[in-house]
Amino acid sequence: MRVTDIEETAAPAADYDITPLLQPLAIRGLRLRNRFVMPGMQRYWCADGAPDLRLREYYRRRVLGGASLIISESCAVDHPSATKNPTFARISPDTREAWRSCVAGVHEAGGAMFLQLWHQGAVNYGGDAESNPDFVALSPSGLSHPGESFGRAATVAELDSIKQSFVQGALDAEEIGADGVELHAAHGFLLDQFLWPGTNLRTDGYGGPAITDRAAFVAEVAAAVRAATGPDFVISVRISQWKESDYDAKIVEKPDELGDLVTMLRAAGADIFHVSARRFWKPEWDGSDLSLAGWAKSFTDAPVIAIGSIGLDKDVMASLNGEEAEQTGASRIDELMRRFNRGDFDLVAVGRSQIGDPEWIAKMTDHKISDIRAFRSGDPWLSHDVVGGLREQPGDRREAAARPGRAVAEERAGARWPGGHRREVDAAVAEARVAQHDRVGAPQVEQPLAGSVRS
Repeated sequence: MRVTDIEETAAPAADYDITPLLQPLAIRGLRLRNRFVMPGMQRYWCADGAPDLRLREYYRRRVLGGASLIISESCAVDHPSATKNPTFARISPDTREAWRSCVAGVHEAGGAMFLQLWHQGAVNYGGDAESNPDFVALSPSGLSHPGESFGRAATVAELDSIKQSFVQGALDAEEIGADGVELHAAHGFLLDQFLWPGTNLRTDGYGGPAITDRAAFVAEVAAAVRAATGPDFVISVRISQWKESDYDAKIVEKPDELGDLVTMLRAAGADIFHVSARRFWKPEWDGSDLSLAGWAKSFTDAPVIAIGSIGLDKDVMASLNGEEAEQTGASRIDELMRRFNRGDFDLVAVGRSQIGDPEWIAKMTDHKISDIRAFRSGDPWLSHDVVGGLREQPGDRREAAARPGRAVAEERAGARWPGGHRREVDAAVAEARVAQHDRVGAPQVEQPLAGSVRS
């Protein structure tokens, strides 16, 4: 399914004031210096689930550019059914130290960090069968989409095992110094597959016609994580209506159902609700201009994160399908602030705009819109280039120097997505990196950006 609708760009605001977004916020033992969040988005920069130094620097740069909270890319829990893709992040005994380094880098730059705990469920992401020979896709009912089978329904015993893997992931995150975790219950993955009536046909207490029936497993996971972690550890839950496979999908049909879901998850232990929408300004239901985030906030005292094309004129899936999104600058910022000042949400997550320019927040704060580097679909995000990712920004000199190395590496390895010859790819990439270093030299260590970190 491709996005064909192109949003009309709003008229640029003559001026704007984002000062309210620079105010601190306290959540349990965490104090965020402002309301800006870098949301979780895959970069495919992990080897066997472990992030490398590029990802540490990537996160750190966004904090130096103004983000207060970094949410890691989706991090598979340590369960055989979580994913078989070796370039996806994973939290396990083998990857803990690499994630500890990422968290430390964010803290050193003055930010906070959550690990986003994730299980792909019945979504078929392919991957390397050799890296996970025990993989079987488990989900509520063996459905990736209504009427489309993939894998099989998990038994109650298997669900208990998966729940424990979420708990262990949270304990690992707490041990390495992360400030919290985000339970990924959005976009059509495992936890969301329970919420969506089209993929949850269970009749055993984990399914049913009411959202509170279908949310039982998600609530159990949240409650188990809450019980296992310390009182200062923060739990965010990410939810959405839309799925990667169906933009029109609904987990709830009316506001009262959303209220039941939010109330249930809040009681289970959720401290934050990260409400994913493709466009932050779109009303969710007729008769009100409230977005899904605004409706969620109306039902809870917990902080709510809003997201959806902030700073850009096309939604995230349009970018994934190769359509270029234009940087709108001040456009719609007044609308964002109107909703924030009204109390519709407490934090804003800015994804692609911060991918395009890690200093987006600082430049918006300082009204330096003309200096913002626009996001482009070729930027390092959701890239299926197995041997790519050697660059931080596609326009910098390192990318130009590394591009021949990547081409040689792919040619020598015969790499194709998904899979490829893993050992040959790794060897070719290592060779390409050595060649890159010889041509360009080691990356320069960045100094903090004067005036870029606001509190």
